[in-house]
Amino acid sequence: MVPRWIKYTLIVLFMLALIPPALIARARIVPKTHPRIHIIQNMDNQPKYVGQQPNLLFNDGRSMRPTVAGTISQNDMVDDTHYAMGIVDGQWATTFPGQLKITTDFVLRGQERFEIYCMPCHGAAGAGDGIINQRAMQLLEQGLSTGTTWVQVKNIHEPQIVEQSLGQTYNTITNGVRNMAGYGDQIGIEDRWAIVAYVKALQESRNANPATVPDADSLPRVVEEAPASDDADTNADQGDADAEVAP
Repeated sequence: MVPRWIKYTLIVLFMLALIPPALIARARIVPKTHPRIHIIQNMDNQPKYVGQQPNLLFNDGRSMRPTVAGTISQNDMVDDTHYAMGIVDGQWATTFPGQLKITTDFVLRGQERFEIYCMPCHGAAGAGDGIINQRAMQLLEQGLSTGTTWVQVKNIHEPQIVEQSLGQTYNTITNGVRNMAGYGDQIGIEDRWAIVAYVKALQESRNANPATVPDADSLPRVVEEAPASDDADTNADQGDADAEVAP
């Protein structure tokens, strides 16, 4: 016969053995307000310099190094810098490339591309309140950033951005600026110019001068004719009958 103390010991050991699986199951099911323990970091949070970050290693204090003098490109040579780079005579272009026709359909195409690539961060109206920015700021406020940083997204209606030329806005979309990544690899050249057109339309809509809005009386109007109702047909028939019996 097994001694009683051995039975109790086995029961206690069995109950203790159930604790780790129970804790694991609870960790997988119950939502947490803090990030989970991340033991194996791999390269998730690696120390590195990012764009526009100061670097004391160089005399000019910049992490992003300028092109070496005399460097010659071996590919991607650009003849039309206006269309491909937004640059005319070494300056940001102030006009759209001549091969583009700025039509309503072109601006609507820019709106479509804007809502795909730009709206998640900048918001539908470009105010910097997109869903990604909202979530990132929420994580920062709760201390759940897991070592990463996030900068408030720019409002494209700020004066310094509204004053940017077309070429500079195109360059921002293509190559990025500050913490914003470039979209030159994801968006075609013509679609990037379409986004520029839509961004300028958004900015103009926010800061438009009422004096430039056409007079409402001069705008075309569309008037739909109401279909004839059964009552109208009945009244018309009754009128014809009265006309026949009238002396």
